[in-house]
Amino acid sequence: MEHLSNILTSPNMYSAAVTLLLLIALKAIVGQFITQHPLAFFSFYCQRLADKVNKTSSSPRQQNISGLIAILVTLVPLLVILWLFEAFIEVYWLWHALLLYLALGSFGLSKTNKLVARDLVANNNYQAKQKIAPFLLRDTEPLSALGISKACIEMQLLRSSQLLVCVGFYYLVFGPLAALTFRLLLEMHYAWNIKIARFAHFGAAVNHIVKLLQWLPSRLFSLLLLLGTVGQNTLLSWRLIRGKFFQTDNNILLHILALGLEIKLSGVAMYNGSKVRKISFNDQARQPQATDIIHASKRINFALYLFLLLVMLLAIMSYATSGYSK
Repeated sequence: MEHLSNILTSPNMYSAAVTLLLLIALKAIVGQFITQHPLAFFSFYCQRLADKVNKTSSSPRQQNISGLIAILVTLVPLLVILWLFEAFIEVYWLWHALLLYLALGSFGLSKTNKLVARDLVANNNYQAKQKIAPFLLRDTEPLSALGISKACIEMQLLRSSQLLVCVGFYYLVFGPLAALTFRLLLEMHYAWNIKIARFAHFGAAVNHIVKLLQWLPSRLFSLLLLLGTVGQNTLLSWRLIRGKFFQTDNNILLHILALGLEIKLSGVAMYNGSKVRKISFNDQARQPQATDIIHASKRINFALYLFLLLVMLLAIMSYATSGYSK
């Protein structure tokens, strides 16, 4: 605990917190005008690598081993190069800011979902599917208006947790290289998702790694989401979701949001033509509608604002205890 306290109150923590806040603001502003995919090439590389080494004729064990080796041969050389390159950098804060910029995800999800909701209200399902398809792993063609609404809500929730809260957490605690490492692992997880049949074994290793790494920051985010239900049977919501707190998945996030919006989330989805049955949450509630996309965005953004407030308080605390104020 004393070591953790030293980390949280160190001068480096103050600089990291301020840098994180500034870059989030920058990406949020830029995201209103252009779509950002700084790691699109890495995602393309992961897909091509899987095409080369993931042989469906191999046994499940061989595919598991191939997936683990693919992680190592991709990450280890890249991280070593970045770590060695830092020795030649004169302006450390600029280098760290660049790594964090690459690690953070896009902040245009609320805008995208608002446009999708508008299309759904206008009964323009085709345009809604076209807008949301780049952000989804599941097949969008068979989705109804209700399915699109559910997919939008789940996508924004999970991506906000992974690409902002988790990345920000690892940046603050372990530094920019750790944040970028998590993001690269996340991109591998997206590219080799086990919901797609041919990656069921090949993507198992990165799936387990990402689940473990996002457990703590996603639990922090779940508590912030739970604060959004204050005045709305919060204690009952906690009793319903507390059993999922120590599970190594994101079910707790989906369950909290489903209870808060009084809608049903998750369930059956199509991935690459195959039907996947997932756990559904708040089964007795109604199916989500287009208006619920907007309500969900507000809930998610409220939790993100609380996260940013915590980062600001951390910066203030670090500033006050590290000698900056002298």
